[in-house]
Amino acid sequence: MPVTLRLGSFVDALGGELHGDANLLIKGLAPLENAVPGQLSFLSQTRFLKQLAACQASCVIVSPQFAQQARARGACIITDQPYLYYARVTQLWKRNLPAVVRPLIHPSAVIDPQALLHPSARIGALCVIEAGAQVGAETELKSRVTLGERCVVGERCLIHPGVVIGADGFGFAPNAGAWEKIEQLGAVRIGNDVEIGANTCIDRGALQDTVIEDGVKLDNLIQIAHNVHIGRHTAMAGCAGVAGSATIGAHCTVGGSANVLGHLTLADGVNISAGSMVMRSITKPGHYTGIFPIDDNASWEKNAAALKQLANLRERLRALETQLKSGQNSN
Repeated sequence: MPVTLRLGSFVDALGGELHGDANLLIKGLAPLENAVPGQLSFLSQTRFLKQLAACQASCVIVSPQFAQQARARGACIITDQPYLYYARVTQLWKRNLPAVVRPLIHPSAVIDPQALLHPSARIGALCVIEAGAQVGAETELKSRVTLGERCVVGERCLIHPGVVIGADGFGFAPNAGAWEKIEQLGAVRIGNDVEIGANTCIDRGALQDTVIEDGVKLDNLIQIAHNVHIGRHTAMAGCAGVAGSATIGAHCTVGGSANVLGHLTLADGVNISAGSMVMRSITKPGHYTGIFPIDDNASWEKNAAALKQLANLRERLRALETQLKSGQNSN
């Protein structure tokens, strides 16, 4: 059955200041530009303010900064952190969806007898859990997840389809034009409240473990190489890559398709822009961007603006050189 909730039930559960009819029925959630009557939407950034007046949602979640505009439009919930409030609204909505009855362990999962699973863990279809692996309380492995031998996943984690935890790290020694495999003898240790997106790979360590601390969020299609250490509550977007033995601090963000080279260290609170190549360690928190090479974001933007003028500057330089040569010849 479709979910329908009273508007007042959101405020009752999550707080916030409601302006409007608490008995108004909400039948769905939607972004500002697509919302229709009967739906709840949110505004979290100034750049979307122009969409507010035309929004057809029955109610909009806004910050106090936009309360006047929102109340002029119609019903609204005012809260200091609209995006966080929206996240909690989605959680509340999901809790009210019809329950899907399924076994804790899908019958197609392959689980080694020496693996240790908490009784509340959920294991999806076609998962493989190898000898000595451990899965903590209330953790869910979606379909086709592979958890290698001796690898540990903590409590309340969500591992999406196709994730591989504990494949061998990429280690080979040159030998007379060929390659000699370096056995990967470590494992992977994942903390509590970690979410890992579909088809992401986290390699086991060569000697010591690869470590993902509590609260880390990894998007789809990310590569984490052997012996990497990622600090608590760091988030990385899709297609990012971290080379071997890199250390990323706590509360960092790494944008999509960005890369961190091996054996580098990023301090706590470092934010890497999408598509950037980190080629040196970063010891101070801040926002960093670029591939030529990485720099603090303000300096990078100035250099990038200058680069756009290079073709024009080259032509002007050539013209000046021609004038100089003409002047020298005339003398």
